[in-house]
Amino acid sequence: MEHRTIGELMTRKVVSVQLDTPFKDIARILDDHAVSAVPVLDSLGRPAGIVSEADLLRKAADQSDLSGRTPLPHLEAWERARAEGRTAGELMSAPAVCAHPEWTVVEAARLMEVQNVKRLPVVDETERLLGIVSRSDLLRVFLRRDEAIQEEISREILGRTVRLGAAGVTADVVRGQVTLHGSVDEPLLVPVLVRMCAGVDGVVAVSEDLKPAVAARPAEGRGVPA
Repeated sequence: MEHRTIGELMTRKVVSVQLDTPFKDIARILDDHAVSAVPVLDSLGRPAGIVSEADLLRKAADQSDLSGRTPLPHLEAWERARAEGRTAGELMSAPAVCAHPEWTVVEAARLMEVQNVKRLPVVDETERLLGIVSRSDLLRVFLRRDEAIQEEISREILGRTVRLGAAGVTADVVRGQVTLHGSVDEPLLVPVLVRMCAGVDGVVAVSEDLKPAVAARPAEGRGVPA
C-alpha cells in the first residue's frame, strides 16, 4: 500500500517571521494572511519555534483590567516572561516540533497528539523549512473517493492474500466505511484483513461479515470389493 506523504499534503508557501520580528508586525501578518500561527525562523532558515494568536493574547491577558471586573490571571514565571515579550523570539513556543516530508499521515498525527500541537513545520535533512502541515491538511486523506479506496483494498490487500485464504472475500466501501463480506479459509486471517484495511488512506472504519469457508466433501463412491 502507498500512503500519501506529508510532502504531498503540506503547504509549501509558508508565511513565516524572523526571531526579531516585532509584536505588532506579527499580529499584522497573522491578520493579513488569515492564519493563526507562523513558524519563527533563525538566520539559517530553520524553525526555532512557533508564534500563535494564543502567544500574542497572553500579553493582553497580562494587562491590568482598570474596571476591576476581571481578576488578573495567575501566570507562571515563564508565562509572564513570554507575556512581556516584544519580538517573535521572546513570544514563541519553542523548540519547534517538526516533521519530515517522507512521513505518513499516521506518523504526523501521532506526533501532533503526543506534543499537543495543531501544526508541524516540515523540514529537510538540514532542518531548513520546506513547508507546514496542519490538522486540516491531514484530514484531506478522508476526502478520498470510495471507489479509489475499494480499488486499493481489492488490489493491494485481497489480491495479495488470496493464497492465504482470502479468495472468497469482497469489500464494499461507503463514505469511507469498509465492510468485508464472504468467507475465509482460516479464521485467524480475519483480524489481519481488518487491520490491513484500516491502514488504507481514507478509511474511516472497518467491519466484517466473514464466515469460515465450508470444505468440500469428498464424492461418495461405491466401495470396490477386495
